[in-house]
Amino acid sequence: MRLTDRSGRIEPIPIPVPDRSGSLTPDHGALPFAQVNLFAGRTGYMQIENDNVQVFADTTTDQNLEMIPLSEMSGSWAQTEIFDTPPQNL
Repeated sequence: MRLTDRSGRIEPIPIPVPDRSGSLTPDHGALPFAQVNLFAGRTGYMQIENDNVQVFADTTTDQNLEMIPLSEMSGSWAQTEIFDTPPQNL
């Protein structure tokens, strides 16, 4: 779990990823990236889940998540907006 600073950013999180050489040749046999799932939540806002985000070697991956404020309805904290990132066609 990470908490954002006042601007809504966090420190980069190191992720183990496959070697960059796997993305340089077609039909390498393995995905040349790691896939991670992101989750963001805050009381009073719709939760966000971003599945299968691709992270490549030697590349910083930024995810700009826009939190949507919820009305005062009871049980609204349980709402989650889910995004599924399709794999790159490499």
